[in-house]
Amino acid sequence: MSNRILVIEDNEDNRQIIRDLLNSLGYELIEAVDGEQGVAMAQSHRPDLILMDIQLPEMDGYEATRRIRAVPELKAVPVIAVTSYALSGDEAKARDAGCDGYVAKPFSPRELLAKIREFLADAG
Repeated sequence: MSNRILVIEDNEDNRQIIRDLLNSLGYELIEAVDGEQGVAMAQSHRPDLILMDIQLPEMDGYEATRRIRAVPELKAVPVIAVTSYALSGDEAKARDAGCDGYVAKPFSPRELLAKIREFLADAG
């Protein structure tokens, strides 16, 4: 069984990069383009991991993560912030919102895969 990853990212180019990378490795992807859609898809699809952009339309990634964390069935799903917010304190802010991991954009594919595998090691 492949791991299901929800990608919440409003930029099509970034989604395409992640899609190409993860599909080639056999991961099942679900995609959302804003925070509200991401929360709804997390509830309906129950992913094994969530890649969360922070700067999103409608609802930012911090609030989307907090809402996902409020759903009992989703509390244990790892959320990795994948964001261009890379200033001092931004990682702590993401973790305070409920993110388990943090990857700054632009990321290397190797770095992103290592972070994903870190959290899915026990799930697979």
